[in-house]
Amino acid sequence: MPLAVIKTGGKQYLVSPGDKIKIEKIEGKEGKEIIFKDVLLLAYSPSGSARLREKQNKLEIGNPLVKGARVSGKILRQEKGKKVIVFKYKPKTRYKKKLGHRQPFTEVEILKIEDR
Repeated sequence: MPLAVIKTGGKQYLVSPGDKIKIEKIEGKEGKEIIFKDVLLLAYSPSGSARLREKQNKLEIGNPLVKGARVSGKILRQEKGKKVIVFKYKPKTRYKKKLGHRQPFTEVEILKIEDR
């Protein structure tokens, strides 16, 4: 089964086909297919199809990206995360401020990992 490290939203994710990941919000409707072109690493394990067995136990590290590699996925949902409470307080000055924040995210299912 191939593995890949992709970069999106300023973060890196280790993914394989079938994984569901929550990433920083990207534009797109639910059900739409998206392609990640920023692939930093590709790895192949011994099991899988004949094409993968030829490349078994290989590791391709990008410099900084692996040329020709793409990871495709499908947007499952666009939502907001749990509320985080931000509380500011300064003693002796009667200053306090309470805020809430919900970070938007996109849940993506990884469909396939392609190389050249």
